[in-house]
Amino acid sequence: MNTQSKIRFLAYTAIVAALYVVITLSFSWMAYGPIQLRISEVLVLLAFIDRKYIPGLVLGCILANLSSPIGPLDIGLGAFATFLAVFFTSRTKNLFIATLWPTIFNGLIVGGELYFLGFATNATFGIHPLIFSCVSVAIGEFVVVSIIGYILFNVILKNKNIVNALKITGKDF
Repeated sequence: MNTQSKIRFLAYTAIVAALYVVITLSFSWMAYGPIQLRISEVLVLLAFIDRKYIPGLVLGCILANLSSPIGPLDIGLGAFATFLAVFFTSRTKNLFIATLWPTIFNGLIVGGELYFLGFATNATFGIHPLIFSCVSVAIGEFVVVSIIGYILFNVILKNKNIVNALKITGKDF
């Protein structure tokens, strides 16, 4: 990897991490908690375009979760969920299927985390709190990534100029 490729990779990583943090914190009122719509999660679909976005997305999640009301556990588990989501997203050939990985991993991991830390209770609906917690996080992810993200990235993927501009990978990278 030459110096120019390294600089490009570091720049993209920093920009994506910063975007993830800024978007998450700008909408923090709905980004944390048992029912969450983390708008920044739409960025995970960048990994569908280029695997080199994975470090920036995971770093962005770590930095955004420094503000989490749950604390240090959310930094680790949230980053782990994001890593799994973007890893599988980057290896999936179908865009819609790729959008489901964040829904699955965040629903299970973050939903489980919220339940076990006591942030999720739901006596009102008569649903077991663990199931409610996992489903509520998964629904938020589905809305942001599988609906909004799918529509947005479908448009992006139809424009080869935008796709080429978003690719980090060079022939020597």
